[in-house]
Amino acid sequence: MTLNSKIMDKEAVRRAIQRMAHEVLEKNKGTNALCLVGIRTRGAVLAMRLRDAIKQIEHVEVPVGILDITLYRDDLTMVDVQPIVRQTQIDFDIQEKKVVLIDDVLFTGRTIRAALNALADFGRPAVIQLAVLIDRGHRELPIRADFVGKNIPTARQQDVKVIFQDSDQKEDQVLLEDK
Repeated sequence: MTLNSKIMDKEAVRRAIQRMAHEVLEKNKGTNALCLVGIRTRGAVLAMRLRDAIKQIEHVEVPVGILDITLYRDDLTMVDVQPIVRQTQIDFDIQEKKVVLIDDVLFTGRTIRAALNALADFGRPAVIQLAVLIDRGHRELPIRADFVGKNIPTARQQDVKVIFQDSDQKEDQVLLEDK
C-alpha cells in the first residue's frame, strides 16, 4: 500500500452498511427486541446509518443509543490529564434485548472491552453482538465482530481512518495511512 491509500470510497461504505444491515436482520430474525448502540463518535454515526438502512428494509425504526466509554478505558491516564467525558445517551431499556454494539474500526479489542463494561451498567441484554465497519486485525483480547463491513490486513504502524460526512464534513471514505 502507498503512504495514503483509499480503501473504501463513498459507494463502498454505503454498500458495506447496506450489507451489514441485511446480516443483522438475518441473524436476529428481524427487528423484534433489537437495538443498536454506537460507541462515540464514529460508532454512533455508523449506528445511525445502520438504523436508517434497517428502516429502509423492514420499515421499522429500531432504537439507537450512544455510548461514551472514556471512563472505562484501560489507558485513561495515557489519553490526557483531563480527558473529555461526553454524554452517554441510551434512553431505552436494554434488559433482555438483542444489542448490536457498533464501532468504526476493530483493532486490539480494548475499546470493545471498555464498551462491554460500560454497557453492563445499563442492564443485562439477552445477547450483545458486535458490528464494525473495518476489522484491521492485531487483537490483544479474545474479541471478534459478528458483522464486518470490510477486513483490511494492516501493519501495526499503520492507521485506519474512517471519515463520515456526518462527523467530519468530508465525503465518506476509509483511508489507510502510514505513520
